[in-house]
Amino acid sequence: MKYYLMAFQKYADFNGRARRSEYWYFFLFNVIFSIATGIIGLAIRVPILSNLYSLVTMIPAIAVGVRRMHDVGKSGWYLLIPIYNIVLAATEGDRGDNAYGPDPKAIM
Repeated sequence: MKYYLMAFQKYADFNGRARRSEYWYFFLFNVIFSIATGIIGLAIRVPILSNLYSLVTMIPAIAVGVRRMHDVGKSGWYLLIPIYNIVLAATEGDRGDNAYGPDPKAIM
């Protein structure tokens, strides 16, 4: 949950790097909350609730994805390549500093 909240603290920060754990925990909690808001929205007969949640989390999701691509030494535009971006997101990040910033593992 810490990484999910960290993504919202860095709401529109497309600079720097994100560890695998930051990206994947954000992804996990985002899916869980998306399903929950969909179910709650249907239960209270406000189906737009799920859409609102998606709009709120869209920019943080893109930002954490771009930072994840930076961690493996790639541009954020690699998010647009369908299968390759998943492979990059699962790949261990560059050790030490790279062109996008210092190693987040060394900072923690």
